[in-house]
Amino acid sequence: ATELFVYPKLSTISFQHEGYLHMNKVTTIIYTHKMQSHILLNFKYICNYLLKITPLIKNIKFMTHLVAPSILSADFADLRQDIEMINESDADWIHVDVMDGVFVPNISFGFPVIKAIERYSSKPLDIHLMIVEPDRYLKDFKNSGASVITVHEEACTHLHRTIQAIKDLGCKAGVALNPHTSVSCLENILVDIDLVCLMSVNPGFGGQKFIDNTYNKIKALRLMADRLNSDLMIEIDGGVNSHNCLALLNAGANVLVAGNSVFGAENPIKAIAELKKLDPKLI
Repeated sequence: ATELFVYPKLSTISFQHEGYLHMNKVTTIIYTHKMQSHILLNFKYICNYLLKITPLIKNIKFMTHLVAPSILSADFADLRQDIEMINESDADWIHVDVMDGVFVPNISFGFPVIKAIERYSSKPLDIHLMIVEPDRYLKDFKNSGASVITVHEEACTHLHRTIQAIKDLGCKAGVALNPHTSVSCLENILVDIDLVCLMSVNPGFGGQKFIDNTYNKIKALRLMADRLNSDLMIEIDGGVNSHNCLALLNAGANVLVAGNSVFGAENPIKAIAELKKLDPKLI
């Protein structure tokens, strides 16, 4: 069988995993041993091309990026309406920031509110715990409707134990890093986790300015993931909007959390669609 390698254009990432297709790249270079050449393909032609050569390929993995509107920026006086709006949109998850007033200087949602969100949502709940001692509450968050539970590396004394506890509950396990924390701290745990949430603002409040060093952290983490855990999802939380989303995806992210850029938009459903769709222009 012919091996297929698909590489993203204009990226520092070196994909060496057989049959890996990074679908959030608009322009892609395909290489097969049979062809012995590189062919530059536009995205609009790639599906037809793959249909022709699929019988020759050992394995293809399709990866698209996800969009997770952050309910922290919703209208709390009419939360059900905003949840129903997300249900009707192209969003993949609902991102729920849980803050305890200790780990971060703000207090947000408790279990009754999360249960209410889950009751009306048709999308999976992506629970981001910005709290101390998260192990005490993991089962409660699962019972409240969590599909993904992310804890902060800075808040966990025994991170491996916490990750295993989340997985034992049947949830995807994520680890979040504050802006000052290096991605290198995850090298010995990366193989065990499903998602890394890179904070691109200081946690605690919405509407903050995006921290540009996040791009460097994404690239470094994606390189590490290519070596240790190619299925890893890289989520960006803070200051994500239509102006920087493509740069984030090109750096290696594949989950975009958006708060003010969605709920502050004149048409939130359209704003989500703009984040979700692939822009045909290369940057």
